[in-house]
Formats: sequence, structure tokens, C-alpha cells
Amino acid sequence: MYNPEELAVYIHWPYCKSKCPYCDFYKQLAHNVEQGKIVAEYLETLRKYHELLPNRKIKSVFFGGGTPSLLEPRYVAQIIDEISGLWPMLDNAEISLEANPNSRFQTMFADLKNAGVNRLSLGVQALNEADLRFLGRTHNLQTARLCLQEVVQTFANHSADLIYARPRQNLAEWETELKEIIAYGLRHLSLYQLTIEENTVFARKGVQALDDDKAVEMYDFTRDFLNSRGYPQYEVSNFAPDGFASVHNLTYWQGGDYIGIGQSAHGRLHLGDKMLATVYPFVDEELTPQERAEELLLMGMRLTQGINKSDFKQICGLDLSDIINKEKAKQLQELQLVEETAEVLRVTYKGFPLLNKIIEELCV
Repeated sequence: MYNPEELAVYIHWPYCKSKCPYCDFYKQLAHNVEQGKIVAEYLETLRKYHELLPNRKIKSVFFGGGTPSLLEPRYVAQIIDEISGLWPMLDNAEISLEANPNSRFQTMFADLKNAGVNRLSLGVQALNEADLRFLGRTHNLQTARLCLQEVVQTFANHSADLIYARPRQNLAEWETELKEIIAYGLRHLSLYQLTIEENTVFARKGVQALDDDKAVEMYDFTRDFLNSRGYPQYEVSNFAPDGFASVHNLTYWQGGDYIGIGQSAHGRLHLGDKMLATVYPFVDEELTPQERAEELLLMGMRLTQGINKSDFKQICGLDLSDIINKEKAKQLQELQLVEETAEVLRVTYKGFPLLNKIIEELCV
């Protein structure tokens, strides 16, 4: 449910120990990083945003990257304290941090919890040694397993990432990894299909992802497997028991307001009757209702619950029916790929493997 009084904060820490060969995100290698100086800049930018948005309430803070677990916990605490000092925090505010096993030190998870983090997302990516090496991960399987155990023991809310549809991967191997990951009792899983993006090491080396038919088979298997074991799918790549969907990421998918702090971070804000796209440190561009509506369509159809038509109009001022290609929408409904009611428009279970094509068809 969209609430214009609520605000999410994204903190981008762009530094990594090494760059994975599949990654096309903005990041830098963590050599001689002046953490205190960078965090001071973050705090100053947060204060400027407070001047612009003094009456908001914080629903979530998300430390992403890069590898934010390389940021010293004392600086994580400093950022969280600054945010909570500037704006009131909702009682159930979600404060997430992405961690990599390769940044682990003995008290890391306890220190992060003491800093104010209440949800930890662990970038495992694979649960066998061969594929960890293939994916360029600099942690081994033993470290991944140790971190998973520590995370669930330390935090009440937690998530892990895995990558599937790796070259030559088969269903039996993937099922083994899924069985292991759910055995830890995690509250949330993010499972991403390997794609070979331009300007990555994999692309330059000519690495080929699993062929499309096998990837779709693996995707369907994953959904069925997790749905039957208490992890219903709520977004194209995300699975969680009721009550444990990512509050912060739902802000993106449902069109809520958020600010982005850190290199390459961006935001979306309502300010009076204006809709703004922001880029760090403090650059904004006004969006037209049509531009914002197109973003809402692209993001909202990723959710299994789809797009709430009332929220859609409240956010961008336009009717969803005026944005979509009505003829294509009717055809997609006849094929049972899309479902529409008076309240929502959503992709069906059958349609999700074709999500990108469906969104393309719906765009006028």
C-alpha cells in the first residue's frame, strides 16, 4: 500500500575486494578507501535531504553495493544513527545490509546487529566449490556455510542470494543446493538466473549461460519446489514466508518514495505536485506522469500480486488502463498469461517465465 509520508533510504557502498566476472554493477575495488571521509559526505547529503523532506517517516534503510559488509560497523552505526536522528523511524522499520562471506571477521555479524542492522542478506551465490570458483567468488563453501549458520543465529530476519542456470548445471544439482539453503531456516531467498551481460568478464570470454529451455525448466522447478516448502514466490526472483518480503525492495516495485546515497545511487520522490528522479549527491530531474507511469508498469508487474490500480493512479495521476495496450492485454488474458480485475493487473503463474515479453507487449 502506497503511503506518501513514508520514505526508504538506500545507502550504496560501491567497494568490493574483487569484481565477479558476471557483475555489471557500478563498483570499485577496495584499496586504501577513506571510509570516514566518504561516510561524512553521506551524512551531509542525508541532512540536505532532510531539509527537503522534513516530515517523512523512515520505513526502511538498505545498505547495498558493492560489498557493504566491508564498511566498518562503527560507520554503519553512524549512518543509522544519523537517519534516525533526522527522521522518526517506524516501529517496524527494516534495516538491511548485504554481506559477503569473504568479508567475514570473527564478530562481524554481532557487530552489525549492535550497529542497528536488523536484517542481513548474505551473498552466497552457490553451494558447491566448483561453481563458487566459476562465479569468481573469493569465499569457499566452508566459509559460506559458517556464515549462514551465524546469520540465522544472530538475526531474526535474514536472506540469502543464489545464482542458478549456470552453464552445465542440472536440476538434480540445483535441487541439492535448494534443499541445503532452506535447511538453515532463512526468512527470505533471492534466486537470480545467470545472464551474461555486456561489458562483463564472462561476456568478454564468450561464456554461455544455460540454454533458454533448460533455464525455464529450472525456473519452474524452483518455484514449485519453494512454494511447496513454505517459500511462496512474491516477485519474479524472490521468495519468502508471509510477513518476510523485503520491505525496502517492495518500495521500488510498488512505486514508493526513496532516496539514494552513494556513487551511482538514485531515488524517486514526490515533492508537492512534482515527481522527481534523483541522482547522488543531490541532482534531480522532474518526471512526467507518463514517464513515472511507465516505470510503475515495468516494476509493478514483477510482483505476483501485480499492480494495484488505485495506488498506480495516486502515484502518477494516470489510469493504468490509459497506459497499457488494451488489445495486447486482452490477448494476454485470453492466453491466461495476464489476469485483470477491478483492483489489479497481474501476470499469472503461467505467464511469469515470459515476464519480459509480456511487459513489452503491454507497453503502448
